[in-house]
Parts: sequence; structure tokens; C-alpha cells
Amino acid sequence: MTTLLAVTIGVLFGTGAFLVLRRNALKVIIGLSLISHGANLLLVTSGGFAGNRPPIIGPGGGVYVDPLPQALVLTAIVISFGMTAFMVTLLYRLYRRTGTVDMDQIRGLKG
Repeated sequence: MTTLLAVTIGVLFGTGAFLVLRRNALKVIIGLSLISHGANLLLVTSGGFAGNRPPIIGPGGGVYVDPLPQALVLTAIVISFGMTAFMVTLLYRLYRRTGTVDMDQIRGLKG
């Protein structure tokens, strides 16, 4: 399970970095979202996510999942959603004003 999560995190970071380097502004936004999802998965795995253990310490003690990274990920998901919505809104306004989302064409426009 840990290997699968590590591969998934690597694929998310790699695909996100690839998309951030594109000329299309929409692909940049999607790439930033993928990097954010990869960071969230990394935080969850750092908390000892096992998939079948509750984040509660029972009367006998024992092994448990740390709930702090899960709380941080929930906060990060909300912030990421808000930032993505804001970036998409800005992109829409940019498209309405310039007629394109290509970074090179936008850079070439004056005024």
C-alpha cells in the first residue's frame, strides 16, 4: 500500500510539474491543482495512514493513526479549492479581455 501511494504521489508531482511548464494558462492551473493533491497525499502518508485503523486511541493503547495530518489535509483541500476557483475566475476574465489563454500571445499584447 505504501509503495502504491509513493508512486501515486510521484506521478501527481511529475504530471503537475509538466503541466505547470506549458504555455496554456488552464494547463498551469490544472498542474498546480495536481501538485496540491500530491502534497495532500504526502501529508496523509506522513501521518501513518493505514486505511483500516481509526484515529482514536482505545483503552488498550496500541497503534493508531495520527489525526493532525488529516486535519491539515482537510484545511489544505479547502484552501486549494478556493485558490483554484479564484485562478479560474481570473483566467476567464483574461480570456474575455484578450481572447486567448496562451501565455506567449498574452505577453505579446500591448495595452
